Amino acid sequence: MNSMSSNKSSNLSGEIIVPGDKSISHRALIIGSMVTGKLKIKNLLESEDVIATADALKTLGIKINKNKNIWEVSGNGVGNLYGSNFSLDLGNSGTGSRLLMGLIAGSEVEATILGDNSLSKRPMKRIITPLLKTGAIFDDPNNDRLPIKIKGSKIPLPIEYFSPVASAQIKSSILLAGLSSTGNTTVIEPDLSRDHSERMLKYLGAKIHTTQLPNSSWKITLEGLPTLKPLNIEIPSDPSSAAFPTVASIITPNSEVKILNVCVNNLRMGLYDSLIDMGANISFSNRREINGEPIADISTRYSILKGIKIPKSRVASMIDEFPILCIAAVRAIGETEMEGIEELRFKETDRIRAMSEGLKSVGIEIKEKRDGMIIKGKGPDHSINGNVTIESRLDHRIAMSFLCLGLITENPIKVKETDTINSSFPSFFEIMNKIGANLKHK
Repeated sequence: MNSMSSNKSSNLSGEIIVPGDKSISHRALIIGSMVTGKLKIKNLLESEDVIATADALKTLGIKINKNKNIWEVSGNGVGNLYGSNFSLDLGNSGTGSRLLMGLIAGSEVEATILGDNSLSKRPMKRIITPLLKTGAIFDDPNNDRLPIKIKGSKIPLPIEYFSPVASAQIKSSILLAGLSSTGNTTVIEPDLSRDHSERMLKYLGAKIHTTQLPNSSWKITLEGLPTLKPLNIEIPSDPSSAAFPTVASIITPNSEVKILNVCVNNLRMGLYDSLIDMGANISFSNRREINGEPIADISTRYSILKGIKIPKSRVASMIDEFPILCIAAVRAIGETEMEGIEELRFKETDRIRAMSEGLKSVGIEIKEKRDGMIIKGKGPDHSINGNVTIESRLDHRIAMSFLCLGLITENPIKVKETDTINSSFPSFFEIMNKIGANLKHK
């Protein structure tokens, strides 16, 4: 596995485009496999995770081709996968593995889903429990880890499921199974998780409704057996990837960066709202919409930050961005408090533990709690030594976060096992160096 070092940088500047959104890319391929006809995708994120999803769909019999810069998916229609004894290796992709379970649950197909060592440690019971209610059969329903063998149903049962947590992966897997049901499928979640599946399904012709209930929970209802139209999809740039140059420019003096064509879906904006609350100079321009998703250009400048308490209500909209928020908190004046983020312990690694240990190694005061962290910032005037080696723990967001921190430390920060960055942001090294970062391969 490769390593990278990050060295102090004088300033970051320029105009960049980060790769396509990972969540939307997975969904474009998976939902595209169920359209009637050929769907074309522009700006698909060609990361290891997304390619693993494409390869799994090809194994299931879906025709997927790349023609110059356009990906073409020849859909089979809703519920039209057949066969057994398929083996699908999703590598490190939690999204791909969980959403494909939903797709398989709604077809007369049997497959075993595999993953790498990291993915094989992540919990899957949260997906298995609702899919069992649709009629899907699992070899061992009590097995919470990959590999998992699942057999779908040609006509899955329509279910109403009360999700214990706000999770787009749980919601999406249920909705994907429900597409081939003869009735309405309903998911009720305590907070509204990211809604890329709902937006894409609606764009392609499905009837899907989202309403808030009197108790403040959210109800999503999908009518079964739609005919999904093969409309072209353009993937906007990923706000989770844009988070890294955003925070890097905010904490690096004399910096000013513009990031183009970013998805600014409200349910993905928690980090940006939090940074603005901390005093960050962030502005949005050229707002527009493509295939049901709002996009804009994001301009950022070096800022003096203050510590804040992140509202629990914002957690679902920034769950992937807490590692890089921790880096911003290092430069804030005062304490930044994060709570209600226990979900981070079940990502590619325990991100609460990984960030706590990494930040302590560079001299940052941090209090780790079961479901949160409190970080005492150094403010803009106190130097941070650096001169440490960080174990990425095979987690791309941990790796990129500490590489951003190294841009402001007095001595380099070395991060081990940075190959995992390819799972979400394969051009991270080139794009960051293009705007003035001083990253080096080791």
